[in-house]
Amino acid sequence: MSILGRFLNNIVKKGTIEVTYPDNSMEAYGTPAPGYPDVGIRLGDKNVVRQILLDPRLGAAEAFMDGRLIVEQGDIMQLIQLLRANKPFERGGRLKDLGAFKKLKDQVAGSLDRINRLGRSKSNVAHHYDIGNDLYDLFLDEDLQYSCAYWDFDKYGPDMTLEQAQQDKKAHIAAKLDLKAGQRVLDIGCGWGGMALYLNRKTGVEVLGITLSEEQLKKAQERAEKEGVADKVRFELIDYRDLARREAGAFDRIVSVGMFEHVGTPQFRTFFRSCANLLTSEGVMLLHTIGRMGGPGTTDAFTRKYIFPGGYIPALSETLAASEPYRLIATDIENLRLHYAFTLREWYRRTVDNRDKIVALYDERFYRMWIFYLAGATAAFEGGGMCNYQIQFSRNRRILPLTRNYIREAEQRLREN
Repeated sequence: MSILGRFLNNIVKKGTIEVTYPDNSMEAYGTPAPGYPDVGIRLGDKNVVRQILLDPRLGAAEAFMDGRLIVEQGDIMQLIQLLRANKPFERGGRLKDLGAFKKLKDQVAGSLDRINRLGRSKSNVAHHYDIGNDLYDLFLDEDLQYSCAYWDFDKYGPDMTLEQAQQDKKAHIAAKLDLKAGQRVLDIGCGWGGMALYLNRKTGVEVLGITLSEEQLKKAQERAEKEGVADKVRFELIDYRDLARREAGAFDRIVSVGMFEHVGTPQFRTFFRSCANLLTSEGVMLLHTIGRMGGPGTTDAFTRKYIFPGGYIPALSETLAASEPYRLIATDIENLRLHYAFTLREWYRRTVDNRDKIVALYDERFYRMWIFYLAGATAAFEGGGMCNYQIQFSRNRRILPLTRNYIREAEQRLREN
């Protein structure tokens, strides 16, 4: 058995993987099992094995991107699913503490990349979001929501659409904000403006959306002008730290969706201090972020290099710890668990359906990078340690209703109107 074979044989127990080497020899691992895919891959040259063994995720990703790791049976989604599903987060077994070397490695890896000072934050955002809106038009919903949707299959059935799920995500968030007409809302990391426009349209609040992406800013401003609400829904290219110095105590509500992942651990306290200072003394905030189950970790090399430089998925413990010095009361916490997995699978399907258009916009290597990213993220939410948290904060323990009934009632009204 080859070195790669011993590696795969140790991982793949359920489902099967067949590997064809450059000399056309073959090895197979695993056993067919319900719910686990059967895949086949071909290695284009002998260096692929070394590349994968040195850094399994980054090595496999780059070999796949370069067309030197070819999936011949199944697809990249099934390949990554097979590997992740054989070692799920919920695998049970006896637990032990991390070794000293692993602890040190986890502390060091990617730490410099997560500092995210003002200038670097903008360049990191541009790396992912300023590659052109045409790409996002091809796989996101019609409102360009690039974050976890909210899937209510009990209400809509198994054929629920991404568009409906994203509408319901916005209603779920708006309900938790307990909005009143005329309030002033800050949207930190406003994307292409969909959330800000929704909140104004549904509740009559005024919204300032801020972003560091020039492409997103342009699109959001165009949308506000088109809807005739540019005087009520404004967008600005500014960092939250600069805004906090300019508009202290100016906002009744803050919403931040899918932005906290870009803050970086060294800036967590700065983020929450800024938010606390931006809120009124009776302000409420809703933070919607990807999170990791378990304790703090590291961002893998593939994601740091190709997808989200400076990005880091926070554990709940370090998120709450960073908020505590600034008298932000965590009034409600929800783990959306599998909702992002359903969202990512739909993004992946739409990306694959638009392969030719994406290749024409960029090239084949970019397309393969993108589907590797979406497939890896899906596996992380289906079997890995990733989840999605919604954390509601308030600066005053008495400002929100005493029970959670108001969330359900407001959500129902928003869905119906």
